Amino acid sequence: MSDLYRSALQARIAKLPMLHPEDVDEDEDEEEEATDTLGSLPTGAPMHLLQPPFLLTLVLRTNTLLRPTRAPWAPRKRAPNVSFAPISASAFFEQATQVEVPASELDVRAYYTPPRLVNGTVIVCHHGAGSSGLTFACMAKAVVDLSKGECGVLALDCRGHGKTTRTTEPAPSEEDYAIETLTADFVSILKVIFPDPATTPTLLLVGHSLGGSVIVRACPLLQEFKYRITGVAVLDIVEEFTLEALPMMHNLLDARPEGFGSPEEAIEWHIKTHALRNTDSARISVPAIIKPAPPDAPQGTPAYVWRTPLHSTSPYWTSWFTGLSGKFLTARTARLLVLAGTERLDKELMIGQMQGKFQLVVISGVGHMLQEDDPTRLAEVLVEFWKRNERVIAGIKKVGDR
Repeated sequence: MSDLYRSALQARIAKLPMLHPEDVDEDEDEEEEATDTLGSLPTGAPMHLLQPPFLLTLVLRTNTLLRPTRAPWAPRKRAPNVSFAPISASAFFEQATQVEVPASELDVRAYYTPPRLVNGTVIVCHHGAGSSGLTFACMAKAVVDLSKGECGVLALDCRGHGKTTRTTEPAPSEEDYAIETLTADFVSILKVIFPDPATTPTLLLVGHSLGGSVIVRACPLLQEFKYRITGVAVLDIVEEFTLEALPMMHNLLDARPEGFGSPEEAIEWHIKTHALRNTDSARISVPAIIKPAPPDAPQGTPAYVWRTPLHSTSPYWTSWFTGLSGKFLTARTARLLVLAGTERLDKELMIGQMQGKFQLVVISGVGHMLQEDDPTRLAEVLVEFWKRNERVIAGIKKVGDR
C-alpha cells in the first residue's frame, strides 16, 4: 500500500463519527426468529433439494471504518425504530430450506429461486466473512425480474454464518475457516443440491469478498465433476490491496459495538455508519448476522451479539486471499470482476485486463457491500454477463477467450 493511500485511509478514519447504539425497552421479549425473519417464505424445496446424500466488509471501503475505540454498551429505554424493522425474505426468494451436507457435517441454509425454464441458468452466490446469503436478497429478485425468470438464484450461508449449523455434537468451540474447507463445503453443497451434473442447469458462480476466493477455487473442482460453469464473477476484492490492509483489521473489529439492544438498533447502526447504504437491503440482511445473547452471557451483555466471531477467523485471513488473482485469471470459464468506486487493480490483474482475460465493471456510488448498496445495477451487470457468455452470438467471443 502506498504512503499516499495509507495516509488518506488514516485521515478518513479520524474524521468519521463515533456512533453509539440506540437502545430499547428492557422488557421486550423477542424470539430468535425475529433476528432472521422469513415470514411466509416457503420451506418446501424441489426434490433435488430434499434428497439426503471477506474480504471482511471493513477492509476495502474506507467510509465504513470507525475510530478504534468501543463505547461501553448501556441500555437506554427507547422503543425500536419501526423505520428499521426487519423485512421478511419471502418477497425475494421463493424457497428457504436447510440442506444436510454429510461430507461437510453441515446443515446448510439455502435461499433459492429456481429458473423458470428447463434450460435456464442458476446464479450461485457465496457471501463474504461475517455476512450471510441474505446479502444477495435484493439482487436475486432483480436478477430474476431482468432475466424474465431464465436465471434463478441460489444463495447459501457458509459454515459459521447465518442459519447454517453443524450436524455433529458437540459442535467444536472453534470453527474451521480454512479456505480449503470453505471451498470443499461449497462444492459438497452443490453436489447435494444438484446431484446429477447432466441435468443440472448451467451455473454462474458469484462471490463477494471472501466468497470470491471460494468460487474461483471451486470452479475447476466443479468442472471436474462435469458441472457446466458459464462464468465466475468476483465482487469487490483485489488480492494485493486486501493483503496489505489485513494488519488493520483487529483494530477495526474492536471499533464495532459489542452488540445491540434489538435488530432495529443493529440495522440503524449499519445505515448510520454507512456500512450499508440501502435501508431495505439492511432490513433483510442485518438480522441474519446477529443472534440473541446466550443465557449465560455476562451481566451487561447486549441483547443481541454478532453471530460470527470474526476475530477468531484471523489465522485464516492471509490464506483466504493469497493467490486469488492468479486463480481468477486461470479459471477455465468467462471471468467478471466488479469493483466499487475507483478501486485499483493489482499488477497481475492489470496485465490480465490488458490481455482481455476478464471483464471489468466499476459501479459508482456504492461501498464494499455493492450487492446491497445498488442491487439493481449489479443485477444488470450479471444478467448482461450471463447473456454474453451463455447465449453466445456468432462471431462474439466469450470473455477471456483468445
